[in-house]
Amino acid sequence: MTLFSALDKSWLRPVLFFGNNPISLIGGALTTASAMTLVGFWVVATLGHGASNNPYIGILFDLLLPGVFVLGLALIPIGMWLRRRKLTANGTLPGTYPHIDLADPIFRHGIDFVIVATFINFVILGTASYRGVAYMDSPSFCGQTCHVMHPEFTAYTIAAHSHVECTACHVGNGAASYVKAKVNGTKQLIEVSLHNYPTPIPSPVRNLRPAREICEGCHTPARFIGEKLLVKASFADDQQNSKTTTMVLLHLGGRDSLSHLTGIHGVHLGHIEYISADPTRTDIPWVEKTNADGSKSVFSTNPSLSIPKGDRRVMDCIDCHNRAAHPFQTAENALNRAMAEGAVSPQLPWIHKKALELLKANYSSESEARAKIPEQLTAYYRNSNPAVFNTKAALIKSSADYLVTIYSQNVFPAMKMTFGTHPNNIGHTDYPGCFRCHDGSHNAKDGKSITQDCSACHNLLAVDEPNPKLMTEIGMQ
Repeated sequence: MTLFSALDKSWLRPVLFFGNNPISLIGGALTTASAMTLVGFWVVATLGHGASNNPYIGILFDLLLPGVFVLGLALIPIGMWLRRRKLTANGTLPGTYPHIDLADPIFRHGIDFVIVATFINFVILGTASYRGVAYMDSPSFCGQTCHVMHPEFTAYTIAAHSHVECTACHVGNGAASYVKAKVNGTKQLIEVSLHNYPTPIPSPVRNLRPAREICEGCHTPARFIGEKLLVKASFADDQQNSKTTTMVLLHLGGRDSLSHLTGIHGVHLGHIEYISADPTRTDIPWVEKTNADGSKSVFSTNPSLSIPKGDRRVMDCIDCHNRAAHPFQTAENALNRAMAEGAVSPQLPWIHKKALELLKANYSSESEARAKIPEQLTAYYRNSNPAVFNTKAALIKSSADYLVTIYSQNVFPAMKMTFGTHPNNIGHTDYPGCFRCHDGSHNAKDGKSITQDCSACHNLLAVDEPNPKLMTEIGMQ
């Protein structure tokens, strides 16, 4: 008996015989239909004509249709097994299956088609699986397909790290980290399905990977940066929106050419551990610093220096740069920046005061804010200052539109999130930030305290001055 005769008798005839059932035929139809749809979509997406950027299209073509494809493949052997079991139970299982005639050209072409289709199915399945995994790791999937992540995704798109994929920071390297991330994602999916998710979504400080694995992959903390000039404009709540400027010289420092650790970055490059008493790491009652000679200095708000209960952690970049990829602004900072850039026009009298009032008002939804902010700002100038309304209507409209932008980037009523919900630990003007430790109440047993010397971190060159002379001297005015 030739090899083909053996295959014909023991494989081809039974497969064709048992495959002739509704379940297997439906499976074949599902597989063929989903495969053709997937291939068609991939061709369109590759050529760039008519492909949609809607994230739900990605779910359909990169997750659901590949699932239908696999389901179809699975139904084929399931239908064959069910038919065989039924025939066996009825005692009608044939002793000899229908003869396969290779001389029949139609049958030969059918065999060729099955072989080619099988190869293509493997290619499609592999490609679909890869694309499905890749899509689940994309910012579009992480931020847009899940409505509860809308605040975080909005902040991500306007942040300095918007070009960095979510998985670069939130998923570690290797199979173990990948599986852990997907298990956590499944848990979140269940929470969303059951409407049992927290509002607002808390900062994942406990689950974040160490900064040495994420931040330092691109940034070098020991690099000597030196000084950085920070210029910040503020506007008053008076008719003229009086502008003042604060200029601060930040001593970022780092490790200089003599290997000295200086400035903000340098001081905190040493081994520092702390214990936080709350999940947001705002209350830090205990700090331990390892000195250059190996000795340890303990600073505590408790005179007994006893180690309190709480999360113990080695300080890294994230402890200060905690909103690096998902920043949210206070209403004051966002408005002052917009007015300094002209997006909200300082030429409109009382705009600072009125804008803050509108931004901080309670709106039931983002859509209500989009409607009421322009409406109320327009009504304010129409009623209180008709001359401005008649001559600067375009500025009123553009300013109102940008106020809506500020609101929609920072306030999300559905997620119970407003200005200030997520503190930013950089600095100490809006939130405790630096003063979590540098507050004068963290003392060591020898009487020393964590420094409160402002000049250790920055020099104040001008503080809320209308026209700082230095601005002119360095050519910034």
